[in-house]
Amino acid sequence: MSVPTTTDPVARARDAAARESWAEAYALLHDHDRHPERGLTADDLSVLADSAWWSGHVDESVAARLRAHAAYLAADDHRGAGLTSWWLYYEYAGLGRPAAAAGWLHRARHHLEDLPDCPEQCFLAMTAAEEASAHGDHEAALAAARRMTALALACGSPDLLALGRQAESRVLLAAGRRTEGLALLDEAMCAVSAGELSGMVTGWLYCLALTQCMEAADFPRAVEWTNAAMEWCAPPWTGRPPEDPEPDAEAVGGAAPLPMTVPSGENPFRGVCRAHRVEVLDLLGAWALAEAEARQACREVPVDCLESAAAAYYAAGDVQRRQGRLDAAAVSYGHAHELGRIPQPGLALLRLAQGRADAAVAGVDLALACRSDPDHDVLGRARLLAARTEVALAVRDLPGAAKAAAELAALAGADGDVPLLRALADTALGSVALAERRPGALLPLRRALAGWLELRVPYEAAQVRMLLAAACRAAGDEEAARLELGTARAVFERLGAVPDARRAAALLSGGSRRRLPGGLTAREAEVLRLVASGGTNKDIAGALMISEHTVARHLNNIFAKLGVGSRTSATAYAYAHDLV
Repeated sequence: MSVPTTTDPVARARDAAARESWAEAYALLHDHDRHPERGLTADDLSVLADSAWWSGHVDESVAARLRAHAAYLAADDHRGAGLTSWWLYYEYAGLGRPAAAAGWLHRARHHLEDLPDCPEQCFLAMTAAEEASAHGDHEAALAAARRMTALALACGSPDLLALGRQAESRVLLAAGRRTEGLALLDEAMCAVSAGELSGMVTGWLYCLALTQCMEAADFPRAVEWTNAAMEWCAPPWTGRPPEDPEPDAEAVGGAAPLPMTVPSGENPFRGVCRAHRVEVLDLLGAWALAEAEARQACREVPVDCLESAAAAYYAAGDVQRRQGRLDAAAVSYGHAHELGRIPQPGLALLRLAQGRADAAVAGVDLALACRSDPDHDVLGRARLLAARTEVALAVRDLPGAAKAAAELAALAGADGDVPLLRALADTALGSVALAERRPGALLPLRRALAGWLELRVPYEAAQVRMLLAAACRAAGDEEAARLELGTARAVFERLGAVPDARRAAALLSGGSRRRLPGGLTAREAEVLRLVASGGTNKDIAGALMISEHTVARHLNNIFAKLGVGSRTSATAYAYAHDLV
């Protein structure tokens, strides 16, 4: 690499920017700009803006870009002014100032729309595609994305061409054209992995691709690109992200989150990519690492990408909830909510674990109502439906559980053979069939287990093993039940899922006792014990959180199985067979 011999700081800064040595460029231009008599050109002000952004000085980036726009305008350079206006739109949108963003987008269009075709118009086309997609107009969105690609091909820019391919991919995925969309995304990411693109577009595409993969429930691609993104983000002097062995009181599970900045000279995409990595690590069962990475992500995320910090807090809350650290999970979900993310379905499942079933039902139902269109985030809606099934089963709402599971199955089917969606759907269908005591529960549960094992998602696989154990016991196969429970318990213990490990251990211990007499089910035995203790139908319904009608049905079954005709006779049977 050649080293400039000039002592001119502006020339040295230009060279540093060309090498993407942003901290060096920022230091040189920032120092030079402190002297009013030393003017900077519009192009130099744009370099100052870019280097300030990369160095974590977002406010200075905006200020320099405003000056650059004025300088381009004074020079009657509408292409330069238009591109600068678009970047101001982008930065103001990231800073949560939509009115300012809209004004600068309008100005960018004013500068560029009447010009002959030029590379700068690619950014207008990309924005038009995003806006049309947001309104559900897939045809207009695809036309805008393809115009961007055509402009990029005409000007020969690898950066713009890769962004155009990604824009087309996003529109196709939203329109349900999964195979075409993923093929275009892979093509765009080839340029990333080959190192053909600038740092800005490389980081941009990693963030966009990771979001797309998770929203589309394409877990294998998410794993692959997350690993690649973190390798790219790693500091060159170590080749890996910085270690973070100690907890941070102001990060996950601590005090309220503060505004976050990126230390000078660091990669501002690192925190965003790390937040995506937290989601992947969570699914892979690397929970300790996921929580540590969440802490680090919340330190590294720049102030204009706080939604990524919210995602990290949310993922950490999921880990803490499954480990039984309910208070810490509540704090993490609260931080995610403060940063603008609806913390569902994790918060609903937390309320269920706390015994607040009504709050769990209300929370997940409201989240489903707010996310009625699955096109934007297929996985997000699928997770909500899976949680709705679990919550409904917990409150004995079998029709509600069956409805949620059926919608989840339809969602999985609508997107073709997507392993993650299919595993979620099969788990829900199998759990509903088991609750309804239908003989067909084993088939979907075995499919679900195979799916989770293939994806290498251990926690969900162990949860399915618990359901399979119940189904095997109901079928009279105690040995198979114990094998499933033993495996599930080992996985839960390895992950640190303390409540689930205890539940598996209790079921293993319970299975060693003799079978219930008279062919009674576990629920019927519970009802019989409460009858023997003098409980009325209303008392029993309240204790078991079921309806009085359901209690009466259980009693009819108990009387028929035991050959008795009264509560007194049933009570005598319970005492005679040590059920009380």
